Amino acid sequence: MIASNESKGSSLIELVDLTKIYRVGTEIVNALRGVSLTIRENEYVAIMGPSGSGKSTMMNILGCLDVPTSGKYVLRGQDVSTLSQSRLARIRGRQIGFVFQTFELLPRTTALKNVELPLMYAQVSRKKQRAMAALKRVGLEDRATHRPNQLSGGQKQRVAIARALAQTPDIILADEPTGNLDSKTGEEIMAIFDSLHAEGQTIIVVTHEEEIAARCRRVIRLHDGMIASDETISPVSAPAPRERVTTP
Repeated sequence: MIASNESKGSSLIELVDLTKIYRVGTEIVNALRGVSLTIRENEYVAIMGPSGSGKSTMMNILGCLDVPTSGKYVLRGQDVSTLSQSRLARIRGRQIGFVFQTFELLPRTTALKNVELPLMYAQVSRKKQRAMAALKRVGLEDRATHRPNQLSGGQKQRVAIARALAQTPDIILADEPTGNLDSKTGEEIMAIFDSLHAEGQTIIVVTHEEEIAARCRRVIRLHDGMIASDETISPVSAPAPRERVTTP
């Protein structure tokens, strides 16, 4: 059933007339062209589009890895559009959890230490306990001392999800999270995201796979740097808004 793109929960992300222009030699590339949208707390969003549509650029901006050329990006009431790189890094460390297609795990470091790493940068307390709790949440507490080369692809991605969860982020950003996995393992990984959403986690998935987007509650399609469509599929029941946990 298709509904309007209004959903329960307060506004978490607001993009207002966002543009991003790159210069490649003498060529000007308009990666984003006046994008405006709102993402509310507890949404489960897929961002789709063909190569060159602007979806990777949008993810980089949503993840505070890049800043727009013009327009505004408001994250939990704060305009982050013009912040310095050091302030953006602090926001990434405390508010955004990343899950990448290639896992991005340190090869000579245990699963537990990989999950602990962002907590060390964020200088939070009880790092080991929080990391173990995150591994337990994805069913990998018994693999805590294993290194990435001792783990399957699906287990590596579970570690990556645990690493994102350990930060208690406002948003999990997942970039093609099943791209390096077989279909059965990909289904298992998406089931974890489904469960996290049911618990109230805001999740944004960048994907080119229709079956992955179908798991989400809202699908935003980009074309030539603009929003071509924005549809929200009403779930049977919406999760209760998740209480924001302040990191000690």
